[in-house]
Amino acid sequence: MSRGTDAGARCDVVVVGGGAAGMMCAAVAGQRGRRVVLVEHARRIGEKIRISGGGRCNFTNVSTGPAHYVGLDPGFAAHALREYTPRDFTALLRRHRIGFHEKHRGQLFCDDSAVAVVDMLRAECERGGVRWLHPCRVHELRPGVGGFELDTDAGTLACARVVVATGGLPVPAIGASDWALRLARGLGLRVQPPHPALVPLRLADADLRPLASLAGVSVAVRASCGAQDFDEDLLFTHRGISGPATLQISNYWEAGRELRIDLTAGKDLAALLRESSRGSRQSLLSLLAQFLPRRLAQVWLERQRLDGSRRAAEVAGATLQELARSLCAWTPQVTQTEGWNKAEVMRGGVATAELDPRSLQALRVPGLHFIGEAVDITGWLGGYNFQWAWASAQAAARAL
Repeated sequence: MSRGTDAGARCDVVVVGGGAAGMMCAAVAGQRGRRVVLVEHARRIGEKIRISGGGRCNFTNVSTGPAHYVGLDPGFAAHALREYTPRDFTALLRRHRIGFHEKHRGQLFCDDSAVAVVDMLRAECERGGVRWLHPCRVHELRPGVGGFELDTDAGTLACARVVVATGGLPVPAIGASDWALRLARGLGLRVQPPHPALVPLRLADADLRPLASLAGVSVAVRASCGAQDFDEDLLFTHRGISGPATLQISNYWEAGRELRIDLTAGKDLAALLRESSRGSRQSLLSLLAQFLPRRLAQVWLERQRLDGSRRAAEVAGATLQELARSLCAWTPQVTQTEGWNKAEVMRGGVATAELDPRSLQALRVPGLHFIGEAVDITGWLGGYNFQWAWASAQAAARAL
């Protein structure tokens, strides 16, 4: 990648942001014959791709659809997702001979390093003749007659169209910024307030103290907030809860909303305890540990002030019923998320009502497009956010 591109030369398109959405958009636009300059401020391109999925990049999900997204209007994503599907992206991987496999619930991962995806996108950019300014910051963008001017570290760029693909606020250490949101507001576009999403949650002391010894324990649960629920694993931490169930439901939680957790993942625990206790010589702890991790069973009995060493058959049915209810309907008080450093994505962004769903172009600023995480479309855990990056980038690129 070169910083020596002639910034003074006029081009057709400037793409700001060299991540997943930006590289995809630049590559497709370049291959369609557009003169494209891609500007990236970080020293390493595609860093979020490289670190995702434990270094294997969960690059899409086979079941992607608008129902897997949140935002003020998740249906806005339907056109782009329909026009560029997971099958389209896997076809691109196959052309580059990148192996992949399906894991839990339709999640697709690289067989080897996620760097292969970065290299693929870089190769696609080269195929499209994309010119790079990297590392290089954009200081100002000015709409004008016939297009835009961008003041950058390398000088002023003039172009007909601009695509903003600078992502969101998570993981500041790899260069995340709110540049897209500030730009949108400065141009009079509405922005949905940004919040950390797919993020661990912190619990109030009253809930946390009795569970302090459970840090590191994982359990299958059903986590619910409003009308949405997820059956996934929950992980207890020193400050609260994490794991896939927590990350998923964090997309729906906000201050003041009740979080409900069924620590039995939908089992009829009351019936199971009654049936298993009849004539049993087991202790109450041993009985409960048949259905929960033993450490959790022990802590929960202490929390309910029950003697775990007592013979289960001697415990009253009403007591077993209340024990089951407490596990099936836990409503911990969440105080806050773990913030941008721990969030995987951003919820919020440029309001979809400001954009054309077919081109991602700002309705009030012709020639300006917003794609990827900068838009108020946020996916579930499991590859959905990368698929939105690919699909929104393709939609914008085909309109340039």
